[in-house]
Amino acid sequence: MTNSKPNGHALCPLSFTTLENYETNLSTLLSLVNEAPVGSFVLGSEVCLSGFDYERWDEVLSFAPHAVEKLLEASKEKTVMLTLVEKHGEDVWNMFKVFHKGSLAYERPKAKLFRFGGEERYFSEASSEDVAIFEIEGIRCGVLICFELRFKELWQRLEGCDVIFVPAWWGVLRTEHFITLTRALAIMNQCYVVLSDAQNEACTQISGVIKPNGEAFYNGKNPSLVVQYEKKEIALMRRYMDVGIG
Repeated sequence: MTNSKPNGHALCPLSFTTLENYETNLSTLLSLVNEAPVGSFVLGSEVCLSGFDYERWDEVLSFAPHAVEKLLEASKEKTVMLTLVEKHGEDVWNMFKVFHKGSLAYERPKAKLFRFGGEERYFSEASSEDVAIFEIEGIRCGVLICFELRFKELWQRLEGCDVIFVPAWWGVLRTEHFITLTRALAIMNQCYVVLSDAQNEACTQISGVIKPNGEAFYNGKNPSLVVQYEKKEIALMRRYMDVGIG
């Protein structure tokens, strides 16, 4: 993969195995970010630096500030997105963060916790009102963090996005749900969907980019994928099949 700048922006989902060593995970992520084209939007899977390592919760929380420092540096020529486990006051959040041009450009905590997996015992749950469109270099973006993908009212809150990012730690037993829902999201909202799940055995190991017409490209076993973002593909699809999305 080249890190030269393409025409416009590239969409780059990552997929690697989250190990017990957080520093190793961070090194893997930074290496892949470094390989991505300049100007690209790079998405890591949900909690890709630590996993849901509840038995070492204090270590997970203390690692976040160190990771943020490194990600700010890595984002000087790229946009890097992922979720981190962070403590703010008395609350512990699964926080989606966007690093862009060396700064924190956007963040929001997970609004729908996966109670089947016991997340509510460790995390605070944010409001669905926090799910909103944000803009990076004129591109209207949204995010659905893993389990949030299952809530139709959140899809509606992101209507009009150019790109929706889905960082996930999605159970392998529900692989078909992940494939079907992400593709339907792209078709319904006539936008790009960028999904990233880990390569861990418990996960689907599926990451990829789905275009506004539903055409899907997946990483397979490759740790990264590059798909060019084309604004005109969104406009063409919305004009061809007009369902009222501006």
